[in-house]
Amino acid sequence: MHVVITGGAGFIGKKLASALLARGALETASGRQAIDRLTLFDVTQAEGMPDDDRVHAMAGNITDLAEVHKAIRDDVDGVFHLAAIVSANAEEDFDLGMRVNVEGTRNVLEACRALPRPARLVFASSVAVYGGDMPDVLDDGTILTPQTSYGAQKAIGELLLNDYSRKGFVDGRALRLPTIVVRPGRPNRAASTFASSIIREPLAGQEAICPVGRDAAMYILSPRRVVDALIRAFELPADALGMTRMLTLPGITVSIGEMVDALEEVAGERVAARVRWEPDPMIQKIVAGWPTAFDARRARAMGFEADRDFAEIIRAHIEDELGGIVS
Repeated sequence: MHVVITGGAGFIGKKLASALLARGALETASGRQAIDRLTLFDVTQAEGMPDDDRVHAMAGNITDLAEVHKAIRDDVDGVFHLAAIVSANAEEDFDLGMRVNVEGTRNVLEACRALPRPARLVFASSVAVYGGDMPDVLDDGTILTPQTSYGAQKAIGELLLNDYSRKGFVDGRALRLPTIVVRPGRPNRAASTFASSIIREPLAGQEAICPVGRDAAMYILSPRRVVDALIRAFELPADALGMTRMLTLPGITVSIGEMVDALEEVAGERVAARVRWEPDPMIQKIVAGWPTAFDARRARAMGFEADRDFAEIIRAHIEDELGGIVS
């Protein structure tokens, strides 16, 4: 089978690609099928991937339908759509966010619609689709009232995916992802980037700035669990989802203070002391609008899992990204 990952040069895209190569096959409606081609489509070619004949890196623009068609060609069986402009960038540049997050998603759906047989499509949405006047605990049935352009764009993508699935153009499923922590590499334009920086940089021997207070809370999930969830979502039979193709993933809710305390627990006081607290009103406002408590029983019933605690997430990052070594 041929699988495409949009956003394949990103850190989750590459981790997902490595996991798929290691598995070698995916469960589909026709049974277990071996993966014989894995296309990583992004604005830049994916680097650092294993030397594997199954991997094909392709540079292209998700906003160009012709280029998307080149990636999602007639032999494609499955797509993981991860390509997106992140939250703060989408808020600052509305037009760019609409082009990439809305028109880009529509292009992926249209390319899938043109296939000779419906492909399975996993869409990375976000809990940012929620916002405004929310109940204390949210679930999949909570009305979507996003308070950021990014959240609105992801909500539009969910509705498009649901309708394309209803029409039989694709076999789609959307995962509302919590904030993913700890992200390796450099900070990006996401409003949540600090949540990784305050762990990643201190563990690497560097100072990190935290733009929110200790009491600010976030709903989070580790890269390991996200990759597992994306694969599980792909392998779910369509009738497990029914008419509602969206799922809010299980995560854990922690305050920023608890995150730094866990860093001290795992790596010591010297490492935790590298976090500097410098409030940023814009970031504080965005984070304050994010929901933090979810009832994810529907996803849990389908086998999706959260991390046990934040210390587990830190230890996984040290093992996966730092070779077990703390500076």
